[in-house]
Amino acid sequence: MTRGRGIRRSAALAVALGLGLSGSLVAGPAGAEEKEGPTVRWGACPEDVAAEAAPVVLECGTVPVPKDYADPGGDRIELMISRLASTNPDKRRGTLMLNPGGPGGSGLSQPAFLANRGIPSEVLDTYDVIGMDTRGIGRSAPVACGFTPEGPYFANIPPYAVDDAAVTARAKVVKEVAEQCARRDKDGVLRHLTTANTARDLDRIRAALGEERTSFLGYSYGTALGAAYASMFPGRSDRIVLDSNIGDTHLDRDGMRRYALGVEQTFPDFARWAAARHDSYGLGRTPAEVRRTYFTLAERLDEKPVDGFDGNVLRQLTFGYLFKEVQYAKLAQHWQALKSGDTASVRAADAGGRAADTPPSLDNQLSVFLAVSCNDIAWPTSVDTYRKGVAEDRARYPMFGAATANIMPCAYWPYPPAEEPVAIDDEGPRNILLVQNLRDVPTPHVGGKLLRQKFADRSRLVSVDDSGHGVYVYGDNPCALNTTTRYLVDGKMPGKDTFCRAG
Repeated sequence: MTRGRGIRRSAALAVALGLGLSGSLVAGPAGAEEKEGPTVRWGACPEDVAAEAAPVVLECGTVPVPKDYADPGGDRIELMISRLASTNPDKRRGTLMLNPGGPGGSGLSQPAFLANRGIPSEVLDTYDVIGMDTRGIGRSAPVACGFTPEGPYFANIPPYAVDDAAVTARAKVVKEVAEQCARRDKDGVLRHLTTANTARDLDRIRAALGEERTSFLGYSYGTALGAAYASMFPGRSDRIVLDSNIGDTHLDRDGMRRYALGVEQTFPDFARWAAARHDSYGLGRTPAEVRRTYFTLAERLDEKPVDGFDGNVLRQLTFGYLFKEVQYAKLAQHWQALKSGDTASVRAADAGGRAADTPPSLDNQLSVFLAVSCNDIAWPTSVDTYRKGVAEDRARYPMFGAATANIMPCAYWPYPPAEEPVAIDDEGPRNILLVQNLRDVPTPHVGGKLLRQKFADRSRLVSVDDSGHGVYVYGDNPCALNTTTRYLVDGKMPGKDTFCRAG
């Protein structure tokens, strides 16, 4: 394996935690009208899920759903879900479904993750908390395009395109990727992975759990899924919390390009952190000097990589480590080692990430991200469009724009979207709480503002003066925590949009 390849994969995958149908479907409750359906038989979770959840003990079960909602009587697939049941029947309100993001993130252990991280016990009393592997993921009819660590496609964030020729070269790679995914789609599941179908699955799960309505807490791409559910099934949605919003019910090219905006807005926090620690890391005495170090180092590595680490690796690495302040020290260590140009130092800095280089689920995660993103909406097909976008964003967002505007396999995806993306429905109940950090790499604050505009009076926006990806329980802002907990437990929606100060 080329040195540095593992760490660049890990950095790019951070966004997943946190992306061809025939016929025509309406963005409504298609196939979900069954009055009587299967109920969930709970039992022990698979050993690896149980181990990841420990010391919390989860129950697991399966729910059958149509593979193709245009043919509801046809083939079925099984979805695995998990439950952390309320132990307080006097306080129990119903179910709280979770989604960790992606698309491509496994959510079976998420109820335990939130419990272990300290989600207020009142929330656990109020709900049976439901995790799941959504269609195509993990133990729910998993798909795989056959991506390997040694192959040319190892991250869903495109590589930084230093010039037009780099976009042209990447086009050849992603064209083969799209064709490879089509060849591997032997059972026909890949083409049915869409946000709309996953929202329909949520309603099947709700029915199988015997609930008239369900609450939902989704992070990152999970906000697109939650927005789709609340729009397709407004009367069956209870309390909806959408945390770190991408801005719509799907990820499109504009949404991907906003990742670069998120880098520009978040990087100053790291730059201030590093400047205050210049005597330790030597990256610059001021934030401006730290920023210059980034560009100088990236350009030097473009010309002369160090032990397999080139400029693209540095950019991907920085993108991934900006997700949380707790990762800043490791990012600074990597920069320091690469700046020295010493191979031994680079290997020492990289050693800490070796154990998690290439998770077994990498192929599955990458494949689901592609399938959902490409199936949800038609992407531009002209290479010239991507060349133009890369040139624009290289100037507009110089730190990372030439990566996120680069060409994706969606440009050559063999399956045209079977339906339009789910349209936001602003006429349902006022039950959507949007929570958003001001500075967030993959989901900048504008994503929350976009959904607030689209949901109009159905929603309220909580803007948090903080940096990082994920707010509720993932972050440490007391105002955001308290506001969200009050809504989930007592149903107290803020009367107006709320600003939570830092700390």
